[in-house]
Amino acid sequence: MLTNAKYLKDLVVSATDGEIGTVDNLYFDDETWAVRYLTVETGGWLGGRQVLISPFSVIDTNWRVGGLVVSLTKQQVEGSPDIDTDRPVSRQHEAAYLGYFGYPYYWGGPYMWGPALSPSGVPMIATATASEALAASIQKESPDSHLRSADAVKGYRIEAADGEIGHVDGFIVDNENWSIRYMEVATRNWWPGKKVLVSPAWIKHVSWTDSTVYVRLSREAIQTGPEFDESAPITREYEDLLYRHYDQSPYWIHEVQREASRD
Repeated sequence: MLTNAKYLKDLVVSATDGEIGTVDNLYFDDETWAVRYLTVETGGWLGGRQVLISPFSVIDTNWRVGGLVVSLTKQQVEGSPDIDTDRPVSRQHEAAYLGYFGYPYYWGGPYMWGPALSPSGVPMIATATASEALAASIQKESPDSHLRSADAVKGYRIEAADGEIGHVDGFIVDNENWSIRYMEVATRNWWPGKKVLVSPAWIKHVSWTDSTVYVRLSREAIQTGPEFDESAPITREYEDLLYRHYDQSPYWIHEVQREASRD
């Protein structure tokens, strides 16, 4: 299911034995555009401490009217490693976090989530030996985790192949594999009121120092592209229209092919 990431904000997160807090932000991987963590405000329960929740733990989502349920206890969350979300999260911090919960390294395989295309397809670490091996390799990891805050990237300029076209105004998330499927681009400086969707697959590169996303599309292509209506659901028909307009191969075809190659 595709949904606007704005529906994540203030979403209630429930453990198996009670509420943890509310979602504040998300961190995504700037190489794969997978959502690696949600930051959760715990309020008075943990003295205002923010904690990270991995999609590995999510067992149910209802972003518009309900909440998000995780396969954790409040005690597990309370004992999780402290991570300062106001500073970059290093790979060592990630490894400590993943090791604590018994999660595998997602960067240890050929797919978006390591050995699988989605978090639900990844086996958890079940033995003490495997957990110890995971912990022992923490110091060997690169400090660069490639994690980016969605709140920080919102507002980045969008540069088309032939000039500036707008800015990042939000994100569309797929909660099946927890990836960012599209950036929501506001073009109001050129075409008042119009918003369009751009896939991360169409990005040429991102200048994190200049807060600019460079895409391979022309301004004309974006100008004439299918308009994004925030109030309407994103259907497969709309996505088909989007990919045909930009003459791009749909992501679902690639994912079916990758899944078939595993078999």
